[in-house]
Amino acid sequence: MVYLNGNFIAKKNASISVMDRGFLFGDGVYEVIPTYQGKLFRLSAHLKRLQNSLDAIKIPNPYTNSEWQKILNQLLGYSQSENQSLYLQITRGVGTQRKHSFDTLTPTVYIELNPLVTKTKHALEKGFSVITQADIRWSQCDIKATSLLANVLYSQNAKDNQVEEIILHRNNVVTEGATSNVFMIKAGTLFTHPTGKYILSGITRDLVLESALACKLPIDESAFTVDALLNADEVWISSSTREIMPITQIDKQVINQGEVGRYWACVYHHYQQLKND
Repeated sequence: MVYLNGNFIAKKNASISVMDRGFLFGDGVYEVIPTYQGKLFRLSAHLKRLQNSLDAIKIPNPYTNSEWQKILNQLLGYSQSENQSLYLQITRGVGTQRKHSFDTLTPTVYIELNPLVTKTKHALEKGFSVITQADIRWSQCDIKATSLLANVLYSQNAKDNQVEEIILHRNNVVTEGATSNVFMIKAGTLFTHPTGKYILSGITRDLVLESALACKLPIDESAFTVDALLNADEVWISSSTREIMPITQIDKQVINQGEVGRYWACVYHHYQQLKND
């Protein structure tokens, strides 16, 4: 069951016009909201980010926060699984002809849910591999836009190379992963790229920082180089589906002798507590 423009319908029966600007131009935004034990997780933070993305590309928000909550909870009622990943997509809407400029249109709203299956702590403790690649995306990565061709190609490259993720860099400065945020530990301090135009500041990223503070881990939100990353004591990536994933190999170079570090264990523990509050 999915939600499309006011209706709850079977996914196989859901369709949009070929003149929808999301289909023609990728003219839209999206949001991903996890649910645990049937409860929407950090909904207000996700809706705030959704509003920021809509404002950035001048699409009016079709619903109030309370209306969004009602729709999402109603859709969740169609699922038997307690842990879900809700995908929301809002496009500018359907025009009468294909042109780059736009008129005032009625936004297209689509929502689907999928089971959220996260890795166990035991599976995460084995560590994961990534490779690095130049960040060729546009300079407004803070907008959660649906035009994700570069990210699609990065993710396919990760799949082709049998690694978990591509870590991106601009002029040798690490930005983020193709579908994640990036963290490193060096000399007992947690480093991550500052928020701004070059990264999508994930809700999970904020939870990692919140958990790090609970572990009394100093935080430095400043840029660092690929060389610094390769010489880190610990490296992590985060996303709503990965949660906090330790990285033990980058470009075939082993990090921390291939061991998952002690700081990750503490932050992971506090993150799980936040999920279950």
